[in-house]
Amino acid sequence: MNTGLSLDPRLAADTLALGDLPLCRLLWMRDANYPWAILVPRRESMTEIYQLAEVDQWQLQEESSALAAWMADFFRADKMNVANLGNIVAQLHVHHIVRFEHDPAWPGPVWGKLPARPYSEGELDSLCKRMLPALQKELGLIPC
Repeated sequence: MNTGLSLDPRLAADTLALGDLPLCRLLWMRDANYPWAILVPRRESMTEIYQLAEVDQWQLQEESSALAAWMADFFRADKMNVANLGNIVAQLHVHHIVRFEHDPAWPGPVWGKLPARPYSEGELDSLCKRMLPALQKELGLIPC
């Protein structure tokens, strides 16, 4: 696994690294309000998808689509929100947020609706123990 990726300090503080896919580092947002993953291409100094080499653009699309489909199934999502914003954190990253019609931000965006709710240690550990084997099997994730 490529461990040399430099993460923006805000991404590093707000997430748990789960592992690597062929192009991206898979992070899990430490906000228990929503199941929320982030893909960060392991390419330095990238802020926009169009800056990636064409082959990397295709790989990012493949990894993002596979992750969104997996999350929708695993969490029984009503809707998947997949977004690349970068207004606050410039480093190229793509959010994958599971949405439910009963979640506190529905039908609006999750940003700014509620303060992040930290997972309890037991909660996050339990979730990771359930997710990691499936992510390894279904997406080929190489765990951190």
